[in-house]
Amino acid sequence: MAEHINTTNTAKQPAATVRTAVAGVGGYSGGELARLLLAHPRLQTTPPLFLGRVADEASSGRVPLERLHPQLALGGGKTLPEVVAFTPQLIRDADIELVFLALPHETSRGWAPEWLDLGVRVIDLSGAWRLQDAANRAVYKLHDVDPAKAALLQSEAVFGAPELHREAIANARLVANPGCYSTSIILALAPLLHSGLVDVDHGIICDSKSGVSGAGKKATEKTHFMYAADNLSAYSVFGHRHTGEMLEQLDLTAGQIQFTPHLLPIPRGILSTIYVRLAEVATPEKIESCFRDFYQSSPMVRIHQTPNLPQIQHIVRTNYCDIGFNLAPDGKRLVIVSCLDNLLKGASGQAVQNMNLMCGWNEEEGLQ
Repeated sequence: MAEHINTTNTAKQPAATVRTAVAGVGGYSGGELARLLLAHPRLQTTPPLFLGRVADEASSGRVPLERLHPQLALGGGKTLPEVVAFTPQLIRDADIELVFLALPHETSRGWAPEWLDLGVRVIDLSGAWRLQDAANRAVYKLHDVDPAKAALLQSEAVFGAPELHREAIANARLVANPGCYSTSIILALAPLLHSGLVDVDHGIICDSKSGVSGAGKKATEKTHFMYAADNLSAYSVFGHRHTGEMLEQLDLTAGQIQFTPHLLPIPRGILSTIYVRLAEVATPEKIESCFRDFYQSSPMVRIHQTPNLPQIQHIVRTNYCDIGFNLAPDGKRLVIVSCLDNLLKGASGQAVQNMNLMCGWNEEEGLQ
């Protein structure tokens, strides 16, 4: 499985602040990212630059941020930064050092090389750079104008799971933020697989359920109120695009894991129930110790004491991933439950966690 690095970054002098930009601030993840960055203690003297398509279409080339996200509006006559149309010159003039791309996959695949050429570090929230295996990446149907350059950047891209890749993230130019479903499953399985406790050939079953915001802001037939309300539905069986992340990060084959996502009639949150068979008889104490040892330096992962299991209501609007488990009386059948907020630990919160590492700050800063 992917290398586990459970150390903090002490190799470089922390930056006092960083000049950031958010491209694609109009979506759900973009709105959460704006909220986190505007409140981040390290960015109070350097507010982010917000870029959005709606500003591209406005006659003035700019719109108030609160028009897109009214929940962020300030009282007392205070105003938020405006959302402006993107131009390369604007980025140069603002001396942007780090950009968040909250854009469609194909757009991020094209824009990231341009930003990197300007000397700007990139945290991409799409799936454009997450997958090293071309067969896994094919699900996104990406087209590279310069395939050779894209291949070099792809090999350089770091999968942005802080709990697995802290040191690499801290030194990266291009960080590929993980998917929400894959984060919940990778974090639940990594300690057990790293310790060799799982009989992987017996098969791992991942049953995951997500709120409607996981599908993005653009309305579809399946996110329409009349479809999602009072309903629970499975989708993308044997073909969900986050499956490749699980295979690559956990060093599994497609035959060793089955992932089935479901749509819950709630706004946000993910609950993943994962079924595994252990390679040998274990005790609850051994399993709990495995999780706690693995995540002892991971402030954004909370381990529940068995038999208590996490729930969506415990993690919603937080950047925590909560993990709990129950072990069968035979000591070999294990059920793990993993919960997170798909817009925070599954997207924007994890992106800020990655920014903190890249700047040499405590990774939980601005997230608690």
